[in-house]
Amino acid sequence: MSAVPSIAVIGETARVRGFALAGATVCPADDAERVRTAWDALTDAALVVLTPTAATTLADRLDDGPLVAVMPP
Repeated sequence: MSAVPSIAVIGETARVRGFALAGATVCPADDAERVRTAWDALTDAALVVLTPTAATTLADRLDDGPLVAVMPP
């Protein structure tokens, strides 16, 4: 059996905390500095789900990382 790829979720606490129930690594980040810190700390995520605010904060970094999905507003 192969390992399941890691999924991380970054963004406002209220929008991301439920993803923990599905087994995702949840990175609550309620301001731009914490969003950038969470992104920089990713090591093995195959997919990162971002809130729209987090995606805006990371717009200049998204081309050099894992696959990204942005939540609808």
